[in-house]
Amino acid sequence: MTADAGPAPAPGASVLVAGAGPVGLTAALVLARAGVAVTVLEAGTSLAAESRASTFHPPTLEMLAELGVVDGLLARGLVARTFQYRDRHSGPVAELDLALLRADTPYPYRVQCEQSKLTPLLLRALTGLPHTRVAFGARVCGVRQDGHGVTVELADGRTVRGGHLLAADGAHSAVRHALGVAFAGMTYPERFLVASLDEDLTAHLPGLAPIAYVLDPDEWLVLLRTPDHWRVLLPTADGVPDDVELARLPDRLARLRTDAGAGASAPWRVAHASLYRVHQRVAAAFRHGRVLLCGDAAHVNNPLGGMGMNSGIHDAVLLGTALAAVVHGEPGAEAALDRAAADRRACALTYVGAQAHRNWERLRARDPRLRAEVVADLRATAADPARARRALLRSSMIASLRPVS
Repeated sequence: MTADAGPAPAPGASVLVAGAGPVGLTAALVLARAGVAVTVLEAGTSLAAESRASTFHPPTLEMLAELGVVDGLLARGLVARTFQYRDRHSGPVAELDLALLRADTPYPYRVQCEQSKLTPLLLRALTGLPHTRVAFGARVCGVRQDGHGVTVELADGRTVRGGHLLAADGAHSAVRHALGVAFAGMTYPERFLVASLDEDLTAHLPGLAPIAYVLDPDEWLVLLRTPDHWRVLLPTADGVPDDVELARLPDRLARLRTDAGAGASAPWRVAHASLYRVHQRVAAAFRHGRVLLCGDAAHVNNPLGGMGMNSGIHDAVLLGTALAAVVHGEPGAEAALDRAAADRRACALTYVGAQAHRNWERLRARDPRLRAEVVADLRATAADPARARRALLRSSMIASLRPVS
């Protein structure tokens, strides 16, 4: 494998991959391991250091194990066997233990680790595989296809040719725009503010699990432990400038402590904070001739439940495997690729998007009767092992990939 700034394809390249994030590199590795020549086109000059996604679910760990990178991820990540729902004022409401899935998966836990720690592992795994290339500084700006292949136009005027293109170039996908693919859906009424804290929140919030969804009618939030930080996700009203909201962050964090009865203390140290808008959208189709859409290029959802990156990696593995069969000319492979693309779109619509949106509605419930019903349901689920297992099969995404009983 070569990794450089040139746009030239690998010798005999069969598949081009747009984007060297976790989804694009996973797809490239799947294809390369299947004996397909691959060229990855990455707009940036290096792998991205930004890490919004930080949760890896059990079936994703299974897939990464098949690709030979899960041990490296486990060494860099934090194993979270439980997650909880909390009331902002009274504390824990219900806690679920992923150990209930030990008969369903060899990884009955989540791994908390920034996605920027996975991408170097994927890139390294490509090393030594033949006919594989990663080109940095290769920004895709146009796509043309014909009966024999796909031509990708780069921002610097050069072109790259391949038999197929797998687009994993993010929510603002240049490939999707070039194809004119509809991306229907909704935008959430609030922005999300994510802050990374150099603090041990367990010292301030008694009984805090590594992942906590905090219910509150006025200001719900999510607390996530990563190897390096605690992350706090806060909903933020639209219409207020980012710098004003970021300036208010210390006061909002202080209220979180006092609301939980922790009392006043020195301000929490904020290592990094950012605001972003959240959408729920799905592309009209994931296959367009010789072009496939994966990950955020194909579907986006709110981050509650950590399903975005995970479902994108699932896209990469399942579509990449089906595409490899097409490249090798296996009988029935074209129809199988059509089915895989349709299945992944159905999953984005009926499972990932629906589950993430339900998480959002549950956290922000305002009506007192509805809030009481939510809390009662969570407690009843946690208290019943069979019911808890069924809930965990959904939240872990196992149920999105295979039949469960």
